[in-house]
Amino acid sequence: MNPTPRKLEIITIASALFKDKGFSAVTMRDIAKAMGIKAASLYNHIKNKEEILTFIIISLAEEFINGIDEIKEENNTCIDKLKKIIALHVDIATRNTNGMASLNNDWMHLKDQLDYYLTLRVNYEDTFRTIINEGIKKNEIKSINSDIMLFSILSTLRSLYIWIPQKEDMNSSLLATNLSEVLLKGINK
Repeated sequence: MNPTPRKLEIITIASALFKDKGFSAVTMRDIAKAMGIKAASLYNHIKNKEEILTFIIISLAEEFINGIDEIKEENNTCIDKLKKIIALHVDIATRNTNGMASLNNDWMHLKDQLDYYLTLRVNYEDTFRTIINEGIKKNEIKSINSDIMLFSILSTLRSLYIWIPQKEDMNSSLLATNLSEVLLKGINK
């Protein structure tokens, strides 16, 4: 879906409201007020707030799946692939903290696209786990339960949208490097 500039403006404003108040608490009237227009005018551009949420979540989920699929196919070590996955998360979270809040907190409100989203999410996690398991098999990664590793890394990456806005001077490349160091090597000296 390629939104018009006006629709993209609506999505941008709505995503900030969804992050601040939660999807369920935001009304079309709230979105219109934030835009300085009447609620009825919004319906010239969108059907409802569910359409906005669907666009936000599905486009982000597709960006993640496309990114990890490219990384998986590269001829790199598994550690290098994991570093690139971490950088992917940092990049997307830095560019779209509001959308990431919806992806993490409001996905269950998807209606028509919920099954599609869940499929994308499972495929993403499966690919991530496959890279970890391949690293274990190649003796690049410690032989620890891959689900625990996946959970530990993804828990941090999925919460970046909360932390990044508080670090205005944060260089995203340096953040990705430092996160890779901590998440993949630990903090032991």
